[in-house]
Amino acid sequence: MNGSDIAAQTPFEQEVAQLIVTSLNLEEIEPANIDPESPLFKDGLGLDSIDALELSLVISKNYGFQLKSDDSNNVKIFSNLRSLCQHIESKRKK
Repeated sequence: MNGSDIAAQTPFEQEVAQLIVTSLNLEEIEPANIDPESPLFKDGLGLDSIDALELSLVISKNYGFQLKSDDSNNVKIFSNLRSLCQHIESKRKK
């Protein structure tokens, strides 16, 4: 995948991409190279359920709301960077 194939990240998506890379120790991944519309799990970034738990903790600490493990929307919320950012923006404490 070259740079022109990646959808542009918003400033907030850049912030959350950096948070993902830093909190999950993904040194081999450049935050700017995370396509906001590519899957975070399996074929995309290759994250797993443990990564989701760690990410949930970091998000709750940084943005002041809980991501519930039993939320029926988690598959959609964590489907890609863009949907995760939209969820954070709708829930975070201002």
